[in-house]
Formats: sequence, structure tokens, C-alpha cells
Amino acid sequence: MDWFDAGDYEIARQVLQRGVAACFVIGFISAVNQFPALLGEHGLLPVPGFVSRISFRQSPSLFHWRYSDRMLLVLAWSGATLAAALVAGLPQLGPPWLPLVAFLLLWAGYLSIVNVGQTFYSFGWESLLIEAGFVMAFLGSNEVAPPITVIIFCRWLLFRLEFGAGMIKIRGGREWRDLTALFYHHETQPMPNPVSWYVHHLPKWFHRGEVIGNHFAQLVVPFFLFAPQPVASVAAVIIVLTQLWLVVTGNFAWLNAITIVLAASAIDDNAFRTVLPWLPAEGEAPASPPWFVVVVLAATVLLLVLSYRPLRNLFARRQLMNASFNRYHLVNAYGAFGTVTKERFEVVVEGSDAADPRDAAGWLAYEFRGKPGAPGRMPRQFAPYHLRLDWLMWFLALGARDTRWFETFLIRLLEGDRPTLRLLRVNPFPDAPPRQIRARVYLYRFSTPEERRASHEWWIRSEAGLLVAPVSLAGRARA
Repeated sequence: MDWFDAGDYEIARQVLQRGVAACFVIGFISAVNQFPALLGEHGLLPVPGFVSRISFRQSPSLFHWRYSDRMLLVLAWSGATLAAALVAGLPQLGPPWLPLVAFLLLWAGYLSIVNVGQTFYSFGWESLLIEAGFVMAFLGSNEVAPPITVIIFCRWLLFRLEFGAGMIKIRGGREWRDLTALFYHHETQPMPNPVSWYVHHLPKWFHRGEVIGNHFAQLVVPFFLFAPQPVASVAAVIIVLTQLWLVVTGNFAWLNAITIVLAASAIDDNAFRTVLPWLPAEGEAPASPPWFVVVVLAATVLLLVLSYRPLRNLFARRQLMNASFNRYHLVNAYGAFGTVTKERFEVVVEGSDAADPRDAAGWLAYEFRGKPGAPGRMPRQFAPYHLRLDWLMWFLALGARDTRWFETFLIRLLEGDRPTLRLLRVNPFPDAPPRQIRARVYLYRFSTPEERRASHEWWIRSEAGLLVAPVSLAGRARA
């Protein structure tokens, strides 16, 4: 079956399998560090309560059988270890069923986490990682040539990711159509990084060029992923370059990293060796065994059938963004930043030991790891790691409707809960929890170069209102 084997994509397979596995390592380590405090037995949105309301059929997860923080940690550490083995290429040295089983285990394990993760796992890159992990399972091992149907489906996944994001923007806010979106985005994005301040202050003609380049990369280039070589490779390189710019200027978890990895599916071995001439030439792989061909074709048919609704969604008037059309997060719809906020609001959480809440000097701020807080603190780089609490604080400032997690978060701070405090960068009450907690809203903007030279501050802020009036455990108990 010569048509089935994509012998010119051996390097691409190595990049795809190892790159997606590396993203799984990050995802599972993130769960180890954050899941118990956010969603554990005593978390902000405890999983036991969720699975008591939602059936396995609605949201498949191993945790419907039983949940404990210890079980979560065993699953997450096991997933991270297995993913690390795939990054090292160990299962790929065996028969084709070995990486198949390994990736399907990663898919099932991470699906179990995401499907009980509620709002903390509601981001598009969670579904993207799950879908990519399932697809990688059918790329086989080093003993067989990469199946061409899976290589093409990886391009289809990349197409949906890029073209879907482009269509969301064109249909979204006017700022994407009048080319002004990036006048604001670098300042108002969920979590700016150290470069964001500098890029924000570039000339407006540069920001208009950024928008034009984005539209070209997301609305035109993806169609050329399916063109003959070397056109497909050139299209993939353009996508990689645009994603690298996003890596340099923001913090979007592993979204950009996995997009770059998926772009490898359109780059053939000749193109790789043109850029990296020291790469060794691969020998011809033996023909795929019949059982593997049958399994891959069956998976391809399944994925094609599931592609119908996402394909329709791309051209629908009411396009869905970051939507899953099935509970297994296969063949999803993607997109981001259909509108760009033009002002940045931040929620600042403060505690006080003072008996009188009107004593302004007694209020001290909790500092988060990634989101803006103290005006003099330089924005940090965290991606491809994902700070889930910090991201939800951004949505909270935008007026998120579901604030149950935040109410519990304030209670945990009043209790001095150690797992919750470990999610933060600075706890201003290291010896004992405060008597009272409040949350104020500030309008933030980047300082100008002149202001930063004078004050050494990255942000200028002004108070915009009170989100939560001072509250204590005693007062809550009386209420």
C-alpha cells in the first residue's frame, strides 16, 4: 500500500509526536501543582460535588468512579512520566501499537482531568491537546512509515485552528476590520509578558501591519497547507513565524507551542534538511502491517465523520469559538480574541488585621504569580506553563457571571489555606490569616516611557470601584 505510507514525513512525525507529548508533560505537571487547590476535595470548585451533579455520559472521566487528591496526583504523575518517555522517543522504538497505546492513555487521562475541570479547564488549548493526543496515536512507530491520512488530518487540525481564529476575528469586533486591534491587545491581553510593554509602544503603523499579517496568516495561508510541496512547507513556515511572534509578546499557555508543532505536518523531509542539513537520511521503513492499516483507516473515517459539524461551524454566521461537539473533545472548533478589550481592569485582593476596616494603612495586597498587581513589578514569562487562577482573575475583572470560585477563594484566604496560598506569589500575612478580606477594581494601563523613567513603574493604575466589601469569617457566619 504505497499510497498509505508518507515516507517523506519521518522528521515531521518525530516533531509531532515528541512535541505534543512535551505539551502533555506541561499539562500534567500543571495539574499536579494546581488541580488539588482549585478543584480537589477542598478546592474552590470541588470535583466530588461536580460529579454528583453531572453523569459520566455527560462528561466522561475516571473520577466518576472515585475522586481523591491522591488519585489525581497518581494519574497526573503517571501521565507526565509516560509523556516524558514519548518525548525521549522510547515507545516509538517499539512496534506501532506501543506509541498508539501510549498516546491513547495520555488522551484518556487528560480527558478525565479536563472533563471535571469546570471553568478552570474551559480553555481552547485543553481541547486542542486532547484532540492532538488522540491523532498522534495513529502516527505509528519508527518501524512503519507515517500514515499519509494522519499527516493530512494534522493539517486539517491546524487549518481549523488558524482559519477558525481568523474568521472569529473578521466576524468579531470592528477593531480587527479597521486594523486597530493591536493598538490595545498587547496591553489588555490576559497576561502580558516582559516584551509586551515594549511592543505596545511601537508606532501605530507597525500595529496595523501586525493585524494585516495576522489576517494573511490565518485567512489565506492555511489553504496552502494542502498544496503540493514546497508550497505547503512555505505555508507552514509562515504560520510558525507568526506563532513565534505570539510567543515573544504574550503568555498563552501551550497554544502557540502546539500550533508550531502541528505545522510540522506540512513540512516534508527535504524542507527540513534544507534548513537543517546535518539531519541524517532515514532508511526506507517496512510496509505497515495490515492490522495497523485497518486501525488507522478506521480512526481516519471516525475523525472525518466528526469533522462535519466543525466544518459547518467555520462558515456559520454564528461561529462557535473553542467549542467541542462531543464529550471526547475530538475534532473541535477553535478561535480566540474575536473582540479586543480596549481598557484593562484588574481585581486586587487585599487583607487587613485592623479592627476598623476604614484603616487604609492596614490593608495589604495579595500578589499573584502572573497577572498584573504591584505597578512596579515587571510582567513575567510563564507560557507554555498555564496559570489557571491568574487567567480566571482576568475574566473576573471583565465581569464573569459565575463567581462561585472567587467567593470560595476569599474564604480560603481568610482561613489561611496553605494549598490556596501556594498558588500566589506573595502572601502578606505569613504568620496568621487576616481578619478581613476585600477586593477592589483598578483601571490599569502601561506606563509611558517617560513615566517609567521617572517612577520605574510598568503600570499606572487608578481605582475604579469596590468588587467585594470587607468581609470576615465571623461576618459570613452571621450572614
